[in-house]
Amino acid sequence: MTQYLSGQGKLKILVVDDHKLILDGTINILRRQYPREEIFTATTAQSALNQIAKFQPDLVMVDLSIPETFGKTATVNTGIQVLKTLMRNYPNLNLVVLSCYTEAIVRIKPEIEAHAGGFLVVDKSLSSKEILDSVYLALRKGHRIPPEIIKTEEVNSKWLDLLNLAFQEGLTDRAIAKRLNIAERTVRKYWEEIQKFLAIDPKQCRAEGKNLRIVTEMKARKGDLID
Repeated sequence: MTQYLSGQGKLKILVVDDHKLILDGTINILRRQYPREEIFTATTAQSALNQIAKFQPDLVMVDLSIPETFGKTATVNTGIQVLKTLMRNYPNLNLVVLSCYTEAIVRIKPEIEAHAGGFLVVDKSLSSKEILDSVYLALRKGHRIPPEIIKTEEVNSKWLDLLNLAFQEGLTDRAIAKRLNIAERTVRKYWEEIQKFLAIDPKQCRAEGKNLRIVTEMKARKGDLID
């Protein structure tokens, strides 16, 4: 696997994870395959962005659930925002998402498809060989996302905005409409689309005495559309 490196200089690899044991384990896996390459680490989103700007790595391996800064709580949304920033600012950067929350990648499917650099998604439960295979492919600008993550239907970015405003900030439909600068009837339309996407039957919910909004929140979280 390493033959392609000859004559290209040392690779620079950044590994981003806030769990020391996993971080050390990932580095050990990489060291066995790439013993002479430069490997850096980061445990927060801010540290990762700073190191990428400074060292311009060839590859970034990033967990999705990371804290924004030291002392902050790790969230999947932070990792998602880091990926969006990297794909916007470094369109040719090779990325490997190594996480237990891989299904959340569906939130940024359009950005991934447009990314010119390598982009692979790997569950942390996979073997060392599968992780290294993903690194190898990412360095060659390969794209691979597990098929179960990519829904057949597109996830509308406005749905994600609505879900976050409703369930992270607790806003009413009227307040959401004002924040998104859309009509309140459009907000209701988005709710209907989201519920259809999540296979929620409003009539069945009402018949079973369930709160439609709560059921929507539960399924959206289970589907990793929101944290």
